[in-house]
Amino acid sequence: MMQSTTKSKSIVSTENHTVILLVLGTLIALGPFSIDMYLQAFQSIADDFHTTKHAVELSLTSYFIGISLGQLLYGPVMDKYGRRVPQLIGLVIYIVAAVGCYFSPNLISLIVARFFLALGASAGMVSSKAIVRDIFGNSMEVARAMSFLMLIMGGAPIVAPWVGGIVVNHFSWETIFLFLIIFAIIMLVNVYLFLPESSQPNPKISLGLGSVSRKYFDIFRHPEFFTFSVAGGLTIGAMFAYISDAAVLFQDVYHIEDFGYLVGINAAGLIAGTQLNRFVIKRISVLDLSVRISFILIGVSLLLLINTLTINNFYVTFITLFFMMLFLGFQNPNCTTLSLNAFSKRAGRASALVGSIKMISGALVSFIISSLQLKSAVPLAAICFVLYIISALLFVRYNKKVKNYKSGL
Repeated sequence: MMQSTTKSKSIVSTENHTVILLVLGTLIALGPFSIDMYLQAFQSIADDFHTTKHAVELSLTSYFIGISLGQLLYGPVMDKYGRRVPQLIGLVIYIVAAVGCYFSPNLISLIVARFFLALGASAGMVSSKAIVRDIFGNSMEVARAMSFLMLIMGGAPIVAPWVGGIVVNHFSWETIFLFLIIFAIIMLVNVYLFLPESSQPNPKISLGLGSVSRKYFDIFRHPEFFTFSVAGGLTIGAMFAYISDAAVLFQDVYHIEDFGYLVGINAAGLIAGTQLNRFVIKRISVLDLSVRISFILIGVSLLLLINTLTINNFYVTFITLFFMMLFLGFQNPNCTTLSLNAFSKRAGRASALVGSIKMISGALVSFIISSLQLKSAVPLAAICFVLYIISALLFVRYNKKVKNYKSGL
């Protein structure tokens, strides 16, 4: 079932790969900075707008919806016009939306502005994966490059809560978006100066709604893509459940007001996983490793669920969350790699659909978490456990099909 693919034609010289990966890594870091920097500001935002933290969580939901739709939009656009120009446009949209967030007079306007902020940020999420697929060859090289991106990207969730905490403690929560405006302007300059085009524009590609929808559906129903994109999306959904619930979990359940360092430690676990993954995939196939990790995640989430239903010990909760993030550091780049393996000529759209599936999952679980409005760790643990089980079942189903195919059944 797994098919080898030829490398798509790249117009980027190999000596520029390191510079390109650094630019892409900082680009893709816009996403976690846009999320993690303002987590500790939820109470301040709620106080200013005379509402609750659960209501403020809807600004995360709108962000996930925006980044899901945005990736679906940028996918075919980047296949038609190349990667660079749409990326520059996306950054401009991001900057304008960040200004809107800064001047938001109420929660509704903030939720809307966050939606457009996500539309701008989604360009980087699509272009980064597509460009990696453009310039690297086999799945191992792509996986290692993805892991390198995750190293740079993973630093953002460590730094962002810390920076956000300083801003909230010494300035207004709006200053967080001023920081994001400056950061995005720097990224705009970097892309313009240092990011060359990696894929020739293809004017034959249609951007009509019917044509785009059919092509996305064709990609989605591909057996490999369906299995690995959905399996990966479910595991990322569990991560976003944790991110969405972090303020309530740490402040209301465990009474830890300044929890930025806890988010940072867990993010360090994610980084450690991505870097360990680079070495482990030299000794075991990407698919076999992903299958094993899927069952490990079930075990870790089961421990978390048992703890929250019984003693609800903070240290057990924190340690299990750390190991969940650690193993997600393996699963995220590997599932992305497996999803894109068969789509060298449609890397833009396939990359967009992969990212969109992850964010749709994030939007759904964040909406569920915010709707429950429970000051308990049980919903988070239960959601993670269920998502990991379904993800593992998808891997089992695929492996069974592969074995039947090889045996001639």
